[in-house]
Amino acid sequence: MGRTVVVLGGGISGLAASYHLSRAPCPPKVVLVEGSERLGGWIRSVRGPDGAVFELGPRGIRPAGVLGARTLLMVSELGLDSEVLPVRGDHAAAQNRFLYVGGALHALPSGFRGLLRPSPPFSKPLFWAGLKELTTPRGKDPDETVHSFAQRRLGPEVASLAMDSLCRGVFAGNSRELSIRSCFPSLFQAEQTHRSILLGLLLGAGRGPQPDSALIRQARAERWSQWSLREGLETLPQALNTHLTSRGVSVLRGQPVCGLSLEAEGCWKVSLGDSNLEADHIISAIPASVLSKLLPAEAAPLARALSTITAVSVAVVNLQYRGGRLPVQGFGHLVPSSEDPGILGIVYDSVAFPEQDGSPPGLRVTVMLGGSWLRTLEARGSVLSQELFQKEAEKAAATQLGLKEPPSHCLVHLHKNCIPQYTLGHWQKLESATQFLAAQKLPLTLAGASYEGVAVNDCIESGRQAAARVLGTEPNS
Repeated sequence: MGRTVVVLGGGISGLAASYHLSRAPCPPKVVLVEGSERLGGWIRSVRGPDGAVFELGPRGIRPAGVLGARTLLMVSELGLDSEVLPVRGDHAAAQNRFLYVGGALHALPSGFRGLLRPSPPFSKPLFWAGLKELTTPRGKDPDETVHSFAQRRLGPEVASLAMDSLCRGVFAGNSRELSIRSCFPSLFQAEQTHRSILLGLLLGAGRGPQPDSALIRQARAERWSQWSLREGLETLPQALNTHLTSRGVSVLRGQPVCGLSLEAEGCWKVSLGDSNLEADHIISAIPASVLSKLLPAEAAPLARALSTITAVSVAVVNLQYRGGRLPVQGFGHLVPSSEDPGILGIVYDSVAFPEQDGSPPGLRVTVMLGGSWLRTLEARGSVLSQELFQKEAEKAAATQLGLKEPPSHCLVHLHKNCIPQYTLGHWQKLESATQFLAAQKLPLTLAGASYEGVAVNDCIESGRQAAARVLGTEPNS
């Protein structure tokens, strides 16, 4: 009999792992186990009464780099080319991003000329921060917080405004706690290799073989900054599910895993409550802290390392306004923690993807709430009501964007523990886990957002790499 691989978690990482396993020349038997009744994890698209699309999680995918190209290749393989909505390089949503500081929106400078001009909220042109960066010596520590790294290389203003906001926008996290090495590996590597992040980014890491397809070539030619799908990003996990079923993958929904145990012959027993599965190998694409509670006693050192990889919650409030107008055109704006501890930023959905505005079209924006404000509420055991989040979101839209009329449609969702936090020393946790798996020869491979990237492309790549390791087409780790 052939091998059986059980994939834990039906989010985008688990779906991608199952996809690549199923497309192998001699595929193993694949069983995908999802605890909830739906697939896709945090990717979820909802239609409003007028046909508008509201994204409750990620709302756009970047096509840049090898990872972006690999995702576009998968989109083509799934037959979704005609569903793609691109944001081309000359579009306002590609060119304009803002910071909300001192009660006002400020456009982030773009292009070389932008670096030479005074650009509030920064007190002087960012050219000077760049000059400082080029003359700053390489750091000696194996890791550093994002804030410390940015302050050392680019100065206190860039650290406390730009990098603080970026950490909130990407990780809903605190730049004084997050790791530069794990959160922004390209910046860390640029300093290590070229002694300067600007030189490193200019010279690049050297291009490896790039995937190729008509869609990838189009994205490069038109300089796409991001893309979505006509019916919402959830179309991608739905198409993956259809593909997996057609390939003979068993997809089990509503089956939370209760425990994992190792049998005498080195196989896994996966306990699902009222039934069990046997597996020759497991790919875990569930959060590290959840996996840590399922592992058997023999894997206690691994469980300890994984249990320290925590995650934060984010409240997502989708607002739609009839006749509303934005004061600026762009992708959206971020808010540094010094300006508002609770509002992470606002995305201007209608600017990037007007095709999803519904009929008659209404202005769509998404307010993200989290940070120290939400952590404090959670720690106090406060009641986290939809009314509270809606009120804060509407207040932010009114104050920061001038949208003072009540919204015509509103959706509120609290995503608990949705974004893993790569805090200082995260790389050591990964090294510890990798070494344990190798030393014990455990038939377990880790994938998902808990480890090496929280973006959709990162998660899809982690699933691809996990499948490659299981299939023996990449070195095991």
